[in-house]
Amino acid sequence: MKKLINFSISFIIFFILLSSCKQELVKENKGERAPLENIQKDPLPSWNETSTKKEIIAYVDVVCDKNHPYFIPVKDRISVFDNDGNLWSEQPAYFQLFFAMDRVKEMAPDHPEWKNKQPFKAVLENDMESLAEQGEEGLIKLVMATHSGNTIKEFDTYVKDWIASAKHPTKNVTYDQLVYQPMLELLQFLRANDFKTYVVSGGGVDFMRAFVTDIYGIPEEQIIGSRIKTEFDYNDGNPRIVRLAALDFIDDKEGKPLNIQKIIGKKPVFSSGNSDGDLQMMQWTASNKYNSFMLYVHHTDSIREWAYDRDSHIGKLDKGLDQAIKDGWTVIDMKKDWKVIYPFEISDSHQDQD
Repeated sequence: MKKLINFSISFIIFFILLSSCKQELVKENKGERAPLENIQKDPLPSWNETSTKKEIIAYVDVVCDKNHPYFIPVKDRISVFDNDGNLWSEQPAYFQLFFAMDRVKEMAPDHPEWKNKQPFKAVLENDMESLAEQGEEGLIKLVMATHSGNTIKEFDTYVKDWIASAKHPTKNVTYDQLVYQPMLELLQFLRANDFKTYVVSGGGVDFMRAFVTDIYGIPEEQIIGSRIKTEFDYNDGNPRIVRLAALDFIDDKEGKPLNIQKIIGKKPVFSSGNSDGDLQMMQWTASNKYNSFMLYVHHTDSIREWAYDRDSHIGKLDKGLDQAIKDGWTVIDMKKDWKVIYPFEISDSHQDQD
C-alpha cells in the first residue's frame, strides 16, 4: 500500500490526474436572513454541536443580514470547494488513479502488446511496486493512454460507467458513496442562502463533470479542474471535441486562484479545502474585501475514514494548517465535528435502531 501511495503522489505531480486579516469569530445576529425552505430546522444535522458548526452558521447568518455591516450582496456570494479529500475521500490513492488503472484493464484486449510493455504490464498484473518504478515517463504513458484519444462524449461515458460500478479497494462500496455527508449538507445550506457553489479541484475537469452534478448538485459549468488539450473536429457535419495527449492546465496550488479569476471572474468569499494544494485558494479568498470564511478539513478519524496531515503523500496539510492556526481560519476536526462521515452511515444507523 505504501508503494501505491508513493506512486499516486508522483501521478498527481505530473497532472493531478488530469489532471489577510484574521478570520473573526462572528456572533449570531437576529437580523434579516434569507429563507431556508429546503433546509431542516438544523441546517447541518450531521455535524456535532461544536464551535466549527456554530462558526459556519454564524457566518452565514451575518453575511445574509442586510442590516449587518458584514452583509454580502447575493451577486458576490461565491463559494469554492476542493474535491479530493474535501468533498469525498482520497485514500489510499486519488480515485482518478483507480479509474486510470481500471481503464487499462478494460482496454487491454485491444492492446495485446501491453502484456509485456510497461507501465501497462504492471497495471495488468496489479504490481504496484513495478508500476512505481516506471517513473514519470511511465506515468505519462498511462495517463495519455487512458485519458486521451477519445471525444468528450466518449470519455464522459467511460467515467459514468466506472463510477456506477467500480468499488473502492478497502471500503468495498462504489466511489460515489464515499462523499462526505456533512459537506453535502454544507453545500445545500450555502445554496439555500444564495451562495453560488463551485468545485475547484486538481482532478480532471471532464472526469468530475461526468458525475459531480448528480452527487453535489453543482452544475457542470461550475466545476473547475485540471485539463488536457482538446481540438474541434467538424467531422463531416457531426462536430465533436477530441481529447488530445497533451497537458493544458493544472488546477492546483497557484493554478487555483488563476483559474478562479479566469473562469469565475470574482474572488470567493467562502473557500474549503483539505491540503496545501488549496492554500493559495484560501489566501485568495482571505484577501476579499468582504468578510470571508476559510474552512479546512483536517483528517483526524482513523477509524471511520483515515487520519493524515503533515507527513502524508496524499492530501498533505502542513503549511496550510500553520496558516489556518495563525490567521484564525476554521479547521474541521473530522473525528470530533462530524456525527457521520458518509451518507450510508445514516442508513446503517437507522437499520441498527430497527
